[in-house]
Amino acid sequence: MFKIVCMLSGRGSNFKAILDNIQNSILKAQIVCVVSDKQCAGLEIAKQNNIEAIFLDPKGLTKKEYAQTLIKTIKPYKPDLITLAGFMRILDDSFVDAFEGKIVNIHPSLLPLFKGLNPQKQALEAGVKISGATVHFVTNELDSGPIIIQAAVGVFENDTPESLADRILKVEHKIYTMAIKLIIESKVAFTKITSGYKAEFKDTVQTRDFIINPLI
Repeated sequence: MFKIVCMLSGRGSNFKAILDNIQNSILKAQIVCVVSDKQCAGLEIAKQNNIEAIFLDPKGLTKKEYAQTLIKTIKPYKPDLITLAGFMRILDDSFVDAFEGKIVNIHPSLLPLFKGLNPQKQALEAGVKISGATVHFVTNELDSGPIIIQAAVGVFENDTPESLADRILKVEHKIYTMAIKLIIESKVAFTKITSGYKAEFKDTVQTRDFIINPLI
C-alpha cells in the first residue's frame, strides 16, 4: 500500500480532503501518520479516524534541530510521499534532502507568482484577474519546486484576501488529490536534470488532468 505522511499546522482541511478521497477509494493509499508543529484541529481529525497523530513542539529548537526531530519521527513510517497540507514552517534543507523527491506542497497562488506568505493579499495588490493554487514538489528553494498541477480561479473587484482564499481552497481540495493520484499511478515523477529538477509526466492529457475552469 502507498504510504502517505501528512504535515500540517491548522484546521487540516486539505488533509481531510485527501483522507476523504482515500476512504472513497479515489486514492489507493494509506495515511500512516499526521505530524504537526501545533496542537490543532488537524490532529484531532487524525485521532477521530484512528490515524497516528504526532505533535512535535519546535519550541527551543533551532531550525536544523527541529528538522532532525522530524526526520527521526517520520523515517520509521517509510513514507512513499509526504504531503505538506498547510504546514506553516519553512523546512530545513536537511529535511528536504532526507526525503528528496517525496515531498509535495500546495500553495494558494499560480506559482511562480506570489511566493511566501499572504499570497492572496499579494494577488489583490498586484491587480491580477486570475489566481489559483499550485501543487509542486518541494526543493530547497521556497515555493520553487517542479510544478505538478495548477488550478485557476477568478479574482473579483470586491474580493478580500479572505474571500479569495475561500475560493482558492475549493480548488486546492480538488487538485491535491489529482496530484497525489498522478504520483501513485507513476504518471509524474521528480527528476534531476542539469539545471536542477523537473516534474516528468507520462500517459497524461493536459486538458483532462491539469486545467480546471476558473468559474467555480
